[in-house]
Amino acid sequence: MVDNIADWLMECALDEQTTMMELFEGTCLRLLAAGVPITRSHIAFRTLHPLFAAISYSWYKDRDTERLEIAHNSASADAGWEVSPYAFLVENNIDQIRRHLVGENSLLDFPILIEFQKNYRATDYMAFSIQFDPEAEGERIRSGVIGSWLTDRPGGFTDSDLHALSRIQQRLAVTFKVLIKNQIADNILNTYLGPDAGRRVMNGQIQRGDYEAIHSVIWYSDMRNSTPLAEALGPEDFFAMVNEYFECTAGAVMGNGGEVLRFIGDAVLAIFPIRKGALSEKQACVRAMGAMREAKRRAKKLNAERTVNGQPLIEYGLGLHIGDVMYGNIGVPERLEFSVIGPAANETARLESLTKEMGRSVIVSDQFARNIKGKWDALGKKSLKGVNGPMKLFSPKESKPSVAKKNL
Repeated sequence: MVDNIADWLMECALDEQTTMMELFEGTCLRLLAAGVPITRSHIAFRTLHPLFAAISYSWYKDRDTERLEIAHNSASADAGWEVSPYAFLVENNIDQIRRHLVGENSLLDFPILIEFQKNYRATDYMAFSIQFDPEAEGERIRSGVIGSWLTDRPGGFTDSDLHALSRIQQRLAVTFKVLIKNQIADNILNTYLGPDAGRRVMNGQIQRGDYEAIHSVIWYSDMRNSTPLAEALGPEDFFAMVNEYFECTAGAVMGNGGEVLRFIGDAVLAIFPIRKGALSEKQACVRAMGAMREAKRRAKKLNAERTVNGQPLIEYGLGLHIGDVMYGNIGVPERLEFSVIGPAANETARLESLTKEMGRSVIVSDQFARNIKGKWDALGKKSLKGVNGPMKLFSPKESKPSVAKKNL
């Protein structure tokens, strides 16, 4: 049965649909079925993700598996590390340790072992550290996995159990290495390209000129007074302010189903694609309006805090439009960007630039406004730079003249 588990793990390494949770739970259940008396097992590894630095899984014989994401610079990540068996393995370049937790040969030299003996009635413990790059120095967990096995059987693990666990944990690490690399690739693509664009690239849309013509709601927002603010604030404060502005705008777009394509300086370019069988034009406009209101709510809350702290307020202009764009790879063969181009994208940027001139925080095109039954302020027809013929423009009635106009 242990041979079967080893073969199953190698099959999982080739199956891109297998999740880490399924892999870990499946391994533990198969070991249990093979007669290895594990009552708890744990595995952890570092990853590349903008929100968290590491992930761990804890399996229990009598309850659901737990998944824990450990945030960057988290105090909980360091709590107890220095006095843990894992730290001992990593710092001393040791692959594996075993501790009897009861009897004359017991050795409870780490605080966690006392907890296991007391709370789990555990009798035996084995921990391991497997490095993916044997030549790497420093924190081995950055390029490998650490884990442990626990049992409550009287007498602990037998020599046969330990042999089986040592064999399986090696193959488990190989499979985890494959899944970790796939996960990191997804994390990077989603972070820098967005979920939809990242998925397209992974599916082979990677050559320059690969594109799809799509109909879409286009969002373009730009931060107000960024140049004087950059000069007045120190680099650290201005950088923090820009990121807070992005959390208001880009965060609201993603929260309402939109796809953020680019951060152009302190501007945000995003789309709400209109595809047959997915979103209708009206539904995409409703989502964009939801993002507009959410961005406004976030900015209002944030500005209340910034006022108390004596910090400058975050203000921005927003243009919303509907049109056909080319969605795909642009750039040079060696350095590409997945984005949208076309007249409609340029027109949306022109709408945003008019918010300064017309003293409005949001301006939308007639094509957009006609999809939303609500109260609009008609702003008349206006000629846009580089656009043939004037466009009918509207602004939400709740949109008041922007304070930023006074600073122009």
